[in-house]
Amino acid sequence: MSEDVDPLDALDESTRRYRETELAHEESRKAVIADALAALRAGKRPTDVVAHSPFTDTYVRRLARENGIEAARKRRS
Repeated sequence: MSEDVDPLDALDESTRRYRETELAHEESRKAVIADALAALRAGKRPTDVVAHSPFTDTYVRRLARENGIEAARKRRS
């Protein structure tokens, strides 16, 4: 930031940009959640869902649990 710009004016501008992009970010987040849930419902492994999403394994497991998606049974060799 240059010294001739008032810090509060700079803050106003960055806040305006933040608010403009906040809605788009939230819509994208909802779309990623919906697609992650669809993948889990289709039987995709949580490990693969994590690898293809911005979410942690803990969050993917939470999404599954909160949406009634049970963990796949481990197969015996």
